[in-house]
Amino acid sequence: MTTQALEALRGRVRGPVITAADSGYDEARRVYNAMIEARPQAVVRCTTAQDVAAVVRYAGETGTELAVRGGGHSVPGFGTADGAVVADLAGMRSVTVDPDQRLGRAAGGATWGSFNDTTARYGLATTGGIVSTTGVGGLTLGGGIGYLSRGYGLSCDNLLSAQVVTADGTLLTASEHEHPDLYWSLRGGGGNFGVVTEFTYRLHAVSDIYGGPMFFELSDAPAVLAYFREVIADAPREYGGFPAFQIAPPLPFVPPDRIGDTFLAVVSCWTGSVAEGERMVQGFRDVAPTVAEHVGVMPYAALNSAFDGLCPPGLQHYWKACFVTELTDAAIAAHIEHGARVPVVNSTAHIYPINGACHDVAPEATAFGHRNAAFATVIAGMWPDPADNRANTAWVKEYYAAIAAHSEPGGYVNFASGDDQPRVVENYGSNYPQLLETKRRYDPDNLFHLNQNIQP
Repeated sequence: MTTQALEALRGRVRGPVITAADSGYDEARRVYNAMIEARPQAVVRCTTAQDVAAVVRYAGETGTELAVRGGGHSVPGFGTADGAVVADLAGMRSVTVDPDQRLGRAAGGATWGSFNDTTARYGLATTGGIVSTTGVGGLTLGGGIGYLSRGYGLSCDNLLSAQVVTADGTLLTASEHEHPDLYWSLRGGGGNFGVVTEFTYRLHAVSDIYGGPMFFELSDAPAVLAYFREVIADAPREYGGFPAFQIAPPLPFVPPDRIGDTFLAVVSCWTGSVAEGERMVQGFRDVAPTVAEHVGVMPYAALNSAFDGLCPPGLQHYWKACFVTELTDAAIAAHIEHGARVPVVNSTAHIYPINGACHDVAPEATAFGHRNAAFATVIAGMWPDPADNRANTAWVKEYYAAIAAHSEPGGYVNFASGDDQPRVVENYGSNYPQLLETKRRYDPDNLFHLNQNIQP
């Protein structure tokens, strides 16, 4: 990238173009996963869709590798690369709500925290993730599993339209009526087809919820997981909880002598009446006593941000994922064996239910290719010390190998690591052939390849 070309790029965009010669370069190039150490040639802090289009055209014209950074939570570090030009959307985080139409609009760099805070003013929400610092873009494009999935579908099921910059730098609207093939592909096909600069979502009447975490002894994990398997199969759709393996953090509701111990946690989210929610959650206590819990009425946004402190920027990350149609006794045994060895308080394993409203959507209706699955499992390896990389990565791989034998082919693309490219066909699932057609139509030269890549 020559100085002359860089100056031309600066003239095309409103946001700053940051290079190694600038004092803010080290901060600008840093990404969420501290394992990723890349030196892009320039980071463009985009402020408008036109800035994004200019960066995309520049990459195409100069043959420069393009990285796109939305909320910035990419575990594989796809938001940067050595020698790349980075379209950083962190400056594009506006969220607006039309309460009469129950619509929410989010710019491409918005996070679920800002989205939830804005929609909550109107008593509304849509399916987001589990951590509020996650970007709306990456989560939605990969599908979007969260607390509200069983009640309202995946994030991508609630996406009504998207403003997209395609590989030639054109800004398009993708919806049911405009570029429907692109709209279909954006709902589960990841960042393969362009840069989404604005998302429009269907919102639902969700404000306060009843729920929170409960910690059970590992010795009670078989019974609690078996109960979860039974009850979630036909639980009311107001329930969106999940089990997890978690080291108890130093929180006020945890007995001081149990901080640092490993537990099976059940995190509940009930969107119906409090009385019904209390009965739903009590079912878990009837199976086994809790060691600690923090359950009650709270804003949905508060639950969605409850785990933010366990996964701050700058940790080492290595994740694996599976889709599961049936949580068998053998699978439960494998989870308990390896989940009990969770290495640090930041690391965890979650088993998300994706039945209910997720199964109302036909498998071919969106690009999300695993509508037959009942659960999405993630082994989220996160830890602060790089000296632990080898041992903790091994824990993730061994855990994954143990549960893969009891799972379906493929895993949720939003939980995939950088070495999961060989699994990309399985990860996108049954709709991969149609995704490939869209990729060839909108990005035949694979400009957008820093992702779980569909190679044209």
